[in-house]
Amino acid sequence: MTVALKTFKTNNYDKGRGKLIQLIWVILNALFLKNSWFIFMSFKVFLLRSFGATIGQGIVIKPNVNIKFPWKLVVGNDVWIGEGVWIDNLDKVTIGNDVCLSQGALLLTGNHDYKSTSFDYKNEPICIGNGVWIGAKSVVCPGVNCGNESILTVGSVATKNLEPLGIYQGNPAIYIRQRKY
Repeated sequence: MTVALKTFKTNNYDKGRGKLIQLIWVILNALFLKNSWFIFMSFKVFLLRSFGATIGQGIVIKPNVNIKFPWKLVVGNDVWIGEGVWIDNLDKVTIGNDVCLSQGALLLTGNHDYKSTSFDYKNEPICIGNGVWIGAKSVVCPGVNCGNESILTVGSVATKNLEPLGIYQGNPAIYIRQRKY
C-alpha cells in the first residue's frame, strides 16, 4: 500500500459553517486581519465576534494575523496576539486570560493520519491556560493543553501538554525549569 492523496476523505469533518460564510470570511480575513496596513483592533474584534468567535475585553491583535475559522475560537480577556500569528483552528482553540502569543506563533489544530493511505484529517483542540506566553515562531500542535502560566520559548514546538508554571524549550519542547515571579 502507498499513499494515494486522490483518495483523501474528510471523514465527516465539520468546518462549522457553510461554504458562503467560509468564503466571506476568507475575504474579510485577508482584508482586515492578514493585512499589514489595517491597524484598527476594535474592528478586528468586531469582525471576529460577528463570525462567531467569543472574544473578551482588552484584546490586542497586531497586523498579519491569520485565523482559519473564527467560529471555533474562544479568547479570554487581556490577550495579546502578535504580528504574524497563525491560528489554524480546524478544531476549537481556547485561549485563557492574560495570554501572550508572540510574533509568528502557530497554533495548529490540524494534522493528517500518516497511517492512512488517504492521508485523512486528524484534528484535535488546543487549550491555552491563563497567563501563558507562547514565544515567537513557536508551534503548539494538535491536542496540546498549555497549563496556566506556562511558557513555550522562542522557536519551540509543543507536541505534548505543558504543565502549569513550566518553561519549555526545543523541538520537541522539553521542560527546562519552573517559572518564578
